[in-house]
Amino acid sequence: MNIPELLAPAGGARQFETAVRFGADAVYCGLKRLGLRAHSQNFTPEELGEAIGFAHAHAVKVFVTLNIFAYDSDLEEMDQAARMLETMGADGVIVADPGAVMTIQNAAPNLPIHLSTQANTLNSASACFWHQNGVKRIVLSRELSLEQIRQIRLNTPGSLELEAFVHGAVCMSYSGRCTLSKYLTGRDGNRGDCAQTCRWSFALQEQKRPGQYFPVDQSQGYTQIFSARDLNLIGRLPELCAAGLDSLKIEGRMKTEYYTATVVGAYRRALDAIKNDPSLMAPGAPLTRELTQELNKCSHRDSDTGFYFGHPEVAGGADRYTQTAEFVGFVREYQAERKSALVDLRGKLVVGDSLELMTPNGVRAFTLERIVLPDGTSRESYSVARTLVRINMPFEAEPGDLLRGPCRNHDCE
Repeated sequence: MNIPELLAPAGGARQFETAVRFGADAVYCGLKRLGLRAHSQNFTPEELGEAIGFAHAHAVKVFVTLNIFAYDSDLEEMDQAARMLETMGADGVIVADPGAVMTIQNAAPNLPIHLSTQANTLNSASACFWHQNGVKRIVLSRELSLEQIRQIRLNTPGSLELEAFVHGAVCMSYSGRCTLSKYLTGRDGNRGDCAQTCRWSFALQEQKRPGQYFPVDQSQGYTQIFSARDLNLIGRLPELCAAGLDSLKIEGRMKTEYYTATVVGAYRRALDAIKNDPSLMAPGAPLTRELTQELNKCSHRDSDTGFYFGHPEVAGGADRYTQTAEFVGFVREYQAERKSALVDLRGKLVVGDSLELMTPNGVRAFTLERIVLPDGTSRESYSVARTLVRINMPFEAEPGDLLRGPCRNHDCE
């Protein structure tokens, strides 16, 4: 069975390094401008050059987003960005419209072009049109079923790569073409400045009853009627692999490195298992259940399988985030002779906690027995973020490994 590329998001340098370490085959990220995630950290040209070098040293590809809905005033900057990215050795750029395709082809003819999902490619004829006009890869519309994806694969040349989303947040608007944020706040989601208006709480007001609000579901209060459920296809990956997709894409350039490590690590394990035996990741199989539980340990909304196997669930069910574990810090160094680790703290530690060390090779559990502060004093608990503390670590760890523990915040299940 063909095992597709695992494509991970990176909103900044720490997420980028985490994606590479935890098993991504490719990473997509953005510059400070021209992409659809203006509020993620993103990369300066210098930072991006370093990131590309790091990725290539680990045999990982890098794709850069230039996928805003571009005006004439943006094209010169897009031309310059394409020339720079070609020189840097970027493995491709993701764009959303014909003008951007033409601009980049003229500026950087050797830079591969990927067509964003916002171009809304729904059929094989459209896919072939784009391919004939210089596009190497189509990021398929998120409104397609798995059977429709199979048909597109059957009716397009093998030289055209097909990519599809498999995990993460989903926009309630068709292929992400949302105008709600611009209308209500003046912030244009199609220019990278979305205010996440669809996640707000709404209620109905009847014209003759001003000031009297009515819930839009059968419970009390308000609801996020536009808030789509997350996408989660961890239990259907063998079918996606069999459909002939070249790349499976994880959403999340606004997410933390903890999210990146959790999700990329889970999908990496799943795809490696499918390569050996697809039945290991069948719906309901032990590994499928284990990896589903793993994904629940990072912040997420209620999820479904999108349009792949019928219509998605109603949006109103995605009204809050939940998680079953909490990120508590990074490993900075490990001392084998002392069986201890220096941890850059991000959450709360309490002696007696059951902790998990997240590594590219899997997750290992242990009990926290001691917390030592920089001044050498011991504590029973500690929660000052960005403090370096030393804790017991019964097995080897590496810089960049992550620690998680019991969930103490209000989003915990």
